[in-house]
Amino acid sequence: MLNKLWLGFFIAAAAAALARWGIAHDPTVFQAMVASLFAMAKLSVEVMVLLFGTIALWLGFLKIAEQAGLVDALARILGPLFARLMPDVPRGHPAIGLITLNFAANVLGLDNAATPIGLRAMKSLQTLNPSGTTASNAQILFLVLNASSLTLLPVTIFMYRAQQGAADPTLVFLPILLATSASTLAGFLCVAAVQRLRVWDPVVLAWVGGTALLLGGFMAFLSTLSVAALGALSSLLGNLTLFALILFFLVVAAIRKVPVYESFIEGAKDGFDVAKGLLPYLVAMLCAIGVLRASGALDFALDGLRLAIQWLGFDTRFVDALPTALVKPFSGSAARALMIETMQNHGVDSFPALLSATIQGSTETTFYVVAVYFGAVGIQRTRHAVGCALLADLAGVLAAIGVCYWFFG
Repeated sequence: MLNKLWLGFFIAAAAAALARWGIAHDPTVFQAMVASLFAMAKLSVEVMVLLFGTIALWLGFLKIAEQAGLVDALARILGPLFARLMPDVPRGHPAIGLITLNFAANVLGLDNAATPIGLRAMKSLQTLNPSGTTASNAQILFLVLNASSLTLLPVTIFMYRAQQGAADPTLVFLPILLATSASTLAGFLCVAAVQRLRVWDPVVLAWVGGTALLLGGFMAFLSTLSVAALGALSSLLGNLTLFALILFFLVVAAIRKVPVYESFIEGAKDGFDVAKGLLPYLVAMLCAIGVLRASGALDFALDGLRLAIQWLGFDTRFVDALPTALVKPFSGSAARALMIETMQNHGVDSFPALLSATIQGSTETTFYVVAVYFGAVGIQRTRHAVGCALLADLAGVLAAIGVCYWFFG
């Protein structure tokens, strides 16, 4: 899928360039495309410099939390919930701790760090799977919740915005939180309906219902605020939550006699190993997107869609962020490249760039997650996993559009 998508970018760019040359008599299009290749290759390296530091930083703090016992404590807290949602997984099974750690990495916005942890969790669940090639109910639920990517602190999104010169990188904190909550809730309810999970169980109801009520009350409070106040609150909560979590990790670890510096270094080294493999993918996708934009193909497609939306009488500002939404289920690197390109082309704090960042933070890359997680354990029959995950994607994108109009419209 990714091979076809990447090749399609270049073929579409070539077709658009030939049309501009032959019909519009614009020979400068080829110069612009070549210049874009080199400009995007340079941008990839600049982005990676900050990405190295960000992943190393957060995996360092996550290692401190792990060695302080906070991850195990969270696993114990979530144990009764998982016992009901994954009845085939015995209490205390190693998969529960790995699933919890994977969710913790996703909550912190460390999607690249969450992948190796998630693979370990999927392999652990496979040891309980009676069929070697058909996904179990527990594996499907884990994959859909992972693909919906509930994110409390989208630090990588903050990092990309900071790298592009945003005055306040955390401005999208609340929009992403609301959009990713909608995505996760939709994915969970879809799986629960298919698997006939006991959602009315008191423990499940307490967790899901309590979270929904808390989120609903929070949204009701937000509805009383002005646009300026919403932006200020998002900035405050983003920065305050980020630093408070770091301080909490350090204080608990110090109380429990964990060597915090050594632990941080150990985790940061893991982060460096994770990050260093991302540069080729970032170069490939950013260059392909750059050529597509320079050829005029991307603008041509968006202009056509914009005219159709305008004809229907709707606001068209969200159209420029749609490429991120359309590509996200297939390729995280392509969606990331489109988000960065939108920031560069429209301005990092423009409405399309803010919406693109919110979409990027609201869901995971469904087909990539399915291919990698199920492929790692030899699963061939995915059953209802893809359908439920795509429904979660759709819910996340629609919520992102609505929330961004609410906050920034």
